[in-house]
Parts: sequence; structure tokens; C-alpha cells
Amino acid sequence: MKWAIVLCAMVALSECLVRVPLIKGKTARESLEEKGLWEEYRKRYPYNPTDKFGYAVGDEQMTNDADLAYFGVISIGTPPQSFKVIFDTGSSNLWVPSVYCSSAACNNHQKFSPSLSSTYKNAGKPLRIRYGTGSMTGFLAYDTVEVGGIQVPKQIFGLSQTEAPFMSHMKADGILGLAFPRLAASGAQPVFNNMVKQGLVQDYFSVYLSRNAVAGSEVIFGGVDNSHYTGAITWVPLSAETYWQITVDSITVNGNVIACHGGCQAIVDTGTSLIIGPTSDISSINSAVGATMNNGDAVVNCKDISSMPDITINIHGHAFTLPASTYVRSLHSQGYSCRTGFSHGRSNLWILGDVFLREYYSIYNMADNSVGLAKSV
Repeated sequence: MKWAIVLCAMVALSECLVRVPLIKGKTARESLEEKGLWEEYRKRYPYNPTDKFGYAVGDEQMTNDADLAYFGVISIGTPPQSFKVIFDTGSSNLWVPSVYCSSAACNNHQKFSPSLSSTYKNAGKPLRIRYGTGSMTGFLAYDTVEVGGIQVPKQIFGLSQTEAPFMSHMKADGILGLAFPRLAASGAQPVFNNMVKQGLVQDYFSVYLSRNAVAGSEVIFGGVDNSHYTGAITWVPLSAETYWQITVDSITVNGNVIACHGGCQAIVDTGTSLIIGPTSDISSINSAVGATMNNGDAVVNCKDISSMPDITINIHGHAFTLPASTYVRSLHSQGYSCRTGFSHGRSNLWILGDVFLREYYSIYNMADNSVGLAKSV
């Protein structure tokens, strides 16, 4: 930890890369399917991915995405207490469970204990994060947060006192938001912005999500790893500086526009597992690939993957193609049935989640308000 700080002080800031390995683990859905509890869960806690983006600026929100697979480890306090968190470009707050939380969702996760940290300070502000099917309430505090071996002193973060029941199935303990500061609940300064403000890293970061391997995925603060991509980086200007929001030109199959006619708005979001769009457009995409609806899933025969068409998402004059092998996943409990990675929300907003980001390395540049995309290797 100390050596990482010394190293960053000795080299040019542009050469200081703060790497956080991401673990690709079993999703909540996979665990629930194995226990025969998935159908009960999905009915009790219906998932609407666009709920996450449906509230006012400064009012943080999240959704119960049971398909999230990637998380990394950070620590908070002195001495450090470790937590698994989702690195989420679709939200801005850092929060973890606290020892003051007695909700069932807290009892199977790591809890932060203020009394065990010599650098802890209560901020005296409440925190509430809304979900589509509940909420998390707690308070804000300050402490030293360690990310990728770099210490970020006096970082504000949330501590939960109550959590919605569905959160007991989350694999991660909490969330580390990487969107813009104006989104943060209670005006909290996001971790990445604090790192930049304190001169620890440059003002951009990148995310690499491995396709199959348990290891290999990572978030890199202050840099880009050329070994993670091939070809040129396409830089896309943001259309709004709250989320990492961009304009998509169209979505095509074999050159024919099947969705996003005339352009649409999309959020590049590591905290959403699928590609989300308006109901009619998603129906068009799933129909084009031969999927049928079965109990909420767009289902195809796994044996047909090799003959299914590519889906092309056209952004800023460039084509980003997704072969069927990237947008189809198996249904573990249903033999040869597979499901597509396209699902609908309740708005006109699109979300480019992990299905897209496994295929394209993403770079988030706050210096010039743009997102960089390049073909992953």
C-alpha cells in the first residue's frame, strides 16, 4: 500500500495506473436457480432496469439486477476493513453495510465498524438510496478508503442501517459509484473525483470485463492498458454530464435498422448486466434473432447460436458489432434453452451494460467528457 503511493509520487502522473482486479463470480440469479428459488424471487422483486435512472439529480437510486457478475475489493478505515463492491458507472455514491444494520440483507455481508477505525469521522448527514423494490437508508461518514493499493484519505461514504430484503442475495457487500458528482445522494464526493482532486490519478479510468475467465477483469484508474484491446479507440462525446450518456445512431441487423430509429440516448453502465431498451425496440431485436418469450426471458435454442445474426450498434459513425456468442447466455436450469442479453425497461432510454462491455473495452474521460470504446481482446 505505502509502496504504491511512493511509486505514484516518483513517476509522472500519466504513468501511475491504479489497478483493481475484478472477480467474475456466480450471479444472484445463478445461485437462486440452483436452489429452485429464482421464480419466487423474480415475482417478489420485479426488476425494472431503468428505475436506476428515473429520479432527480442528487437522489441516488439502484435496481435489483440479479445478473451482475463482477466485483472488486476495497478497504475502508485504519486498520483496513475489506469489502466486495460493484464498480458502477451508473451511480455516484460509495456505500457499504454498517454494524448498526440489523436487516437480513446486512447479516450475510461484511459490515463496517466505526469503533475499529482510528481515522473514522461521522459526517452528520443521512443517506437514502431508492430502489425499484425498496430502499437503503443510513448515514454518511469520512474515513480512509483504499482502492487498488492507493489510500484516499477523508473520503465520504455511506453506511447502511436498513437494506431492502432483495439485497440479501447480492454477491457484493456494497457499491462504488463512478458517475458524475452531481448525481450523488446528499452531495457526497465520489471516490474517483476525490482521487483526482488529491492528485492521486489523472481524470480518466478504464474498465475491462473478461468474457469467460474468472480472473482478468479490472478497473484501471488514471490509465489505459493497450493489451486489453485491438484496433483504434473511438471517442464518443457525452450527450449529458450526469451519467456516462451518449448518442446511439441506430441498431441494425444485416444493414437494416431494427431499433433506435433516428438515434437514441444510451448510458454506458458497468452496473447493469444486460442491454436495455424500449419495449418495442427490444421486441424487434429479439424477433430478429429468433427469440421467443418464456416467463420473462427472451429464449433461443442454444444449438442455433452459430446461425444467429450479428447485432450492430452504430455509435458516432462507427459500427460496434455483437456476434450471437456474446449476446446469448445459457439458462442453467433449462437444458438447451439459452436467453438473449436484450431486455426492456420502462422508458426510451437505452443502457449498454455488461453484455456490450465484455465485447468493448471502455474508457471514461472526465477531462473532455467522452467515452472511449475499442474492441476487447
